[in-house]
Amino acid sequence: MTNPGQVRLDGIVKRHGDFSALRGIDLEIEPGEFFALLGPSGSGKSTTLRILAGLDMPTSGRVIIDGADVTSVAPSDRDVAMVFQSYALYPHMSVFQNIAFPLEMGKAAKGAIQPKVREAARKVRIDHLLDRKPGQLSGGQQQRVALARAIVREPRLFLLDEPLSNLDAKLRLETRFELKKLQRTLGVTTVYVTHDQEEAMTLADRMAVFMEGEVKQIGRPADIFARPNSIDVAAFIGSPPMNLIPASYSDGYVIVADYPLKTSCRIPGQRDVIVGIRPGALRFGRDGMPAEVELIEDLGDMALLDLEVGGIRMRARVRDGTPPREGDVIHVAAQEKDLHLFDRATGARIESQADAA
Repeated sequence: MTNPGQVRLDGIVKRHGDFSALRGIDLEIEPGEFFALLGPSGSGKSTTLRILAGLDMPTSGRVIIDGADVTSVAPSDRDVAMVFQSYALYPHMSVFQNIAFPLEMGKAAKGAIQPKVREAARKVRIDHLLDRKPGQLSGGQQQRVALARAIVREPRLFLLDEPLSNLDAKLRLETRFELKKLQRTLGVTTVYVTHDQEEAMTLADRMAVFMEGEVKQIGRPADIFARPNSIDVAAFIGSPPMNLIPASYSDGYVIVADYPLKTSCRIPGQRDVIVGIRPGALRFGRDGMPAEVELIEDLGDMALLDLEVGGIRMRARVRDGTPPREGDVIHVAAQEKDLHLFDRATGARIESQADAA
C-alpha cells in the first residue's frame, strides 16, 4: 500500500463491569492525517488510543489498520509507535541507547542502528545530547527523546497521549509548533489525545470531540468551532466558552431578556430554544440589550467582561479600545450570523440558512 496509516474503528465498546468507558466509537482516519481526540478527563479518548495501540482490548468492535483487522493483534505487531505523557524513558540508558532500543529489540542490523538514531535525533534537534542520561535533560528535551524513539522505528502510525502536558506554557507552545512541522515532514498518520482545545485546534487536520464515552462531533477544527452540532460541544469548544442562553424563537427573531435579536434561522412556529453567542461576537453600541458590567478581567491584549443581562449572566471579550468600568450599564447585541440556535429539549443544533448554504 503506497500510503500506509489508514485507521478505522468500528463500533468500539469498552466496559468495566457495569461502567461503559466507550459506547460505540466509529472513526475513520486517513493516511498522513493529524487527527486529534479531544475531550475532558474521563471522556474515553485515552482508552480509545490504548485500544488502537493494542494495549487494551475492546469489549466489542473492530480495529482496522490499512484494511486489516488488528483487533486481536499484539501491540508489537501493529507497526505503531506510542508516546506517553510520562515519556517512559529508561533512566540508566543514554539518550542514544533510549532511541536505539526499539531498533535493537526489532533485531535491526547493527550497522543500520547508529545512522538511524542520529537522523531521528537530528530531526528533533537533540543530536548534541546523545551521550547524556534522561536525568540530565529538561522536560522538553526528554519529550524530544521520546519522539525520536518513536520516529526511529519509521512506523505507519504515531499515537501521542497528552505528550505536552508536562511542559510549561512557553515550552508547550514551542514544542507544539515543532511537532506539527515534524509530522508534516514525516507524513505519518498521527493520532493525538489532548484535553487542551487550543492544542487540538492548532495541530489537527481533523478532530473528534469525546464526551462520556461517545464521539459527539467529527470535523475540521474551524468547522466544529463555527458550527457546533450540540449544546455539549458548544459549551466545550471555545475559550472562554460560548454563552448559552434560554430564549424563545418566533418568526426569525429570538427573544433574550425581553430583547429581540434577528437570526438567520427560519423555522415554523414558536418554540423555546437555547441561543449561543460567543463572547467575542457580542458587540457594544447605543442599541441592544442593557447589561451591567459586574467584573472585568484585564488580560493585556484583551479584556473579559462578566455581564448581567436581565437576570442572565454573559461573558464578553473586548480586544479593541478601552473597556467599560465595573458597574457601568452598557448595551450589547450580536449579528444574526453570530447566533447559534439549539433545541432546548434535545440540545441539537437548529440549522440556519447560513448553515444550509
